[in-house]
Parts: sequence; C-alpha cells; structure tokens
Amino acid sequence: MQRRVLLVVHNVTSAGRLLDLVPLFHDDFRVQLLVTSTGSSAFQGGIQELFADLELPVLPWEQALSTPLDLAVSASFGGELARIKGHLSVISHGTGYTKKLGKSRAGSREPTFGLAPEWLLDEGKPFVDGLVLSHPEQLERLARVCAPAVPAAVLAGDPCFDRMLAAVPYRERFRRALGVRRGQRLVVLNSTWNPEGLFGSGGGQDMLPGLLPRLAAELPADDYRLAAVLHPNIWYGHGPGQIRVWLDRARRAGLALIDPVRAWRQALLAADLVLGDFGAVSYYAAALGTPVLLAADGASVLDPQAPLADFVRHAPRLDPLVALRPQIERAVARHRPDPAAARFVTSEPARSAELLRRHFYALLSLPEPAAPASLEPLALPPYCPRKVTAPLQVRAHVDGVDIVIERSTEHPYGADGDAHLAVHEDTRRPGDLDLADVITREGRPDDPRLGGPGLWTAEVLRRHPHCSAAVYVTGPDSCTVRVRRHGVLRVSASADADADPAAAASALYTWLAHGGTVPAGGVVLRVHTAGGVHPFRVEADRPGYRTAPPSQRCRNRAR
Repeated sequence: MQRRVLLVVHNVTSAGRLLDLVPLFHDDFRVQLLVTSTGSSAFQGGIQELFADLELPVLPWEQALSTPLDLAVSASFGGELARIKGHLSVISHGTGYTKKLGKSRAGSREPTFGLAPEWLLDEGKPFVDGLVLSHPEQLERLARVCAPAVPAAVLAGDPCFDRMLAAVPYRERFRRALGVRRGQRLVVLNSTWNPEGLFGSGGGQDMLPGLLPRLAAELPADDYRLAAVLHPNIWYGHGPGQIRVWLDRARRAGLALIDPVRAWRQALLAADLVLGDFGAVSYYAAALGTPVLLAADGASVLDPQAPLADFVRHAPRLDPLVALRPQIERAVARHRPDPAAARFVTSEPARSAELLRRHFYALLSLPEPAAPASLEPLALPPYCPRKVTAPLQVRAHVDGVDIVIERSTEHPYGADGDAHLAVHEDTRRPGDLDLADVITREGRPDDPRLGGPGLWTAEVLRRHPHCSAAVYVTGPDSCTVRVRRHGVLRVSASADADADPAAAASALYTWLAHGGTVPAGGVVLRVHTAGGVHPFRVEADRPGYRTAPPSQRCRNRAR
C-alpha cells in the first residue's frame, strides 16, 4: 500500500529545511509526497512560488488536517499540528532550538521555541512522534524543561550543515560564481528577522542602512566584494522588490543580494568574513571556520543555555563608531576557528541523511530503500559578476610600468596619489558623466544596440568633452579603451592576472598621463591591486598604430 508523506510548510524559512529532506524519498514508488501550508505565519510570501517549483500535490490546510496520513514532517511548530491524522516528526529549521518565544508561565522564564511544554504538549501529553535534534545538549535542555517529550527525541544530525560540509571542496567555484577575483575578500552581511537583528529596529536604530554606504566607501572596490544574506522572513515579509528598493544605493556600489533559500549556503562557503548577528547563519559560519564579526547580538532573545548564546557572548564585535576596514582586516588576520561551534551544530556530521531516513521509514513502517541515503549537492549558483554603477574615486601611483590602484565610492581621508573620477554610463545621476575623467560600461563586442566598442567609445568622448577616456568592458578580462589624443587601445589580462579590466583601464589612463606611450608591439602594465600583481597587455587597436604624446590631465589632481 502506498504511504502518504505530507510536508508541512509554515513559511519559506521552514520550507527551506524541508527541501533538504525531499531526496530521502527519491526513487521510492511506495511513497506519495504531498505538501501543505498551515497559513499560521505572518510571512506567506514566496510559498506559492516554492510550491510551483516543487510540483507536488498541494493540500489546503483544512483538507490536510482531515486526510489520513502515514507521516507528516514539519520544520516549525506553527499551525494546529496536534490535529494531524498520522505520525508527526518535527525538525529544526535553524541550528537547533535557540530562541525564546512565547508567553512564560507565572514564576518561570520565557520558554525556548521548540523545547518547552508550550510547543510540545497538547492537553498535557506529547503529540509529536519524532522531535529531531542535532546534538545531545538539546536533549539535556529538553529533559530539564519538558521531560514527557524526551521519548520522542531523535538524534539525527543537521542536514543543512551536512550539505555545506559536502560542498566545502567547491568553495572556489562559489566564489567565482559571485565574481570574486583573486586576492579579493568576500564579506557576507547577514541578518536574522528579529527586531534586534542587523536589519531590525535595534531599539529604534537600523544599523544596516547606515553601515552599507560606509562599507562601500571604506573598503576598496577591487579588494573587497560585498554580499547580503537576509532571512527569508525579511526577504518575503517586505517583498524582494522592496528590499531591492531599500538597498538600491548599496547595490549600485556593488552589493550582491543572495537568494535566501537556494544560494545562501554557497555564499557562506565562499565568504572570507561574515558580518552578522545572533542568527543561525552566523553560527553556521563559525562552525565552518569562517571569521565572524557581530554587529547586533540579540542576547535577550536567546536561550542563555544554548551554545549559540555562548557564541554570541564571546564573538568579536564590530564597533560602528570607528573605521571599518581595520576591524575587518584584524578579524580576518587574528581569526582562529573555534571547534566548539562545529561540535555543537551536530553530533553526527555527514550522517543526517542516514539517520533521518531511518527515523522516517520507521514511522512509515516500511523497510528502507536499498540505495544509501543521500542529500542533494548544493547547486552552483548562476554567475553574478559585480556591477558598480556608483561613481568611483580612483587613486593611483605610477612607477615605470607598475601602477598601484585603489577605487572606492568615496575619497578616503588622508588618501594620496593621482586621482580621477570613473563613472559608469548607467549612473543614477547623469550629471556625474559631465564630471567624469573615465566613463565605463560593459557589453558584448557585437552588441548592435551599442554599436560595438569603437562606435560607443567615440560617441562617449564626443558627448562628454570633459571625459578623457571611454572604457568598453568586453569580458571578465578584457576591454577596449579610447583615450583622447591616444586613440583606441585594447587591454587584455595575461594568463596570471585576475583583476577587473575597468581597474586596468584606469591604471592605463594614469600611466599615459605620466608620460607612458604604447609602442607598436604593445606593452605590459603591472596593475597592483587586491594584494597582488596583475599583468595586462596594452596594444593599439590597429596594427602599427602608435599613440600620440600623452595628456597630463589627471596628474596632480589628488587632494
């Protein structure tokens, strides 16, 4: 007889953990998967889209409650789970059970969500057939506060963390997917959805909106890549479009917004540092050995006995009142992984698939399939190169064919070197183009809308008489540059280079202003950025073309 297995979705946050479990039932014709939404969460956005992607039969909640089931699996306690007609197993959708939520009884402390009678008992009796825990410390806390539920506890590891562990070897692929270049540091900003979180009210002051422009200004664009992982309740509660509206300035400065369901783990694996709060993502990052700086601790909402609370008490803090770059560099340099974080995330690393399937099939009264239990590998996200359309203040030092270059959205106090302004053609403020020394854009060489590099660069210099160089980036390692009185030059990275060709174009512009000339056979410039040296070959666009005497336009413009 076919068994019915119902996946109970509270919101997209809990659905993400249920998606981890679907492969445990792959290839078993004895099992029919169904899905439902309890409708009990204030965050309903994204659920229907997720159901459409799953393409499983969807039961309305009232129908699900009246349908005989063999097993229901939930990653939350939202909804009237005690009314389900069949075995019920509940799995955490974070790093165990860590947050206080609910009304405390007289003389008692506020209960911990998922580990208290308020969540586990119905009319004084347990209604959960399986309470999946990832570590024995959760079982110890459960025994102290809700002993009747202990027989239902199942130690079965953490499938979310296991998927990350399995994907560690592909870290560099995930970094390349985000457009992170050699020598760049990826800083991932993370916020949970509580008001005390990094993207919350924080007692009347949102930290993230003020922090983002400072990060873009203080962290050089070629040394750092910024990405944000926001809790699904933030993402779908406000709406992805609203998030993009709120973070438009940061996105134009190069911030990548990460899909909070399908790509956040890949971003975490790619990160060099996580700037976060007391949410599960910060703890997962620490468990992976990644440096973490906390910008909001939220200690008041955590179970003080949970390992996450101990981590929050001792994790290094970001001081928003002082310079950010030294703090980030110091956190990376001084970081030593804490084995406690990894130890308390799961007591059964790489075994959750085996243990969870054994548990589920026992409740189904079915022998397990012969093939080993396994989880889905993390997918390689789409390529998401950084695109900066905010104006960039460029500073450069020239020594022969070596050019040290630094670009950021503001001119840092005390910075020196030759300076010029590089502006993307898609800047929000068209007036910036009239002030630009260098104007850039990306495009295919054969894009008929732009007319190709030759036509576009000529058009830009004709339209903007103040501009000295037009840069058409044709790929991740090449661009065409038209410089007044120098003609059209092709810039291409050498095999051992990995830097933004627009940065190389700015280096070329400064080098020409310092008297450099491009011989008929071309020249190799050594661009110093992101702690490395990146050789780029420069040659005239036409064979035999020789550049005219250089302009001195950008020389001595530093302030």
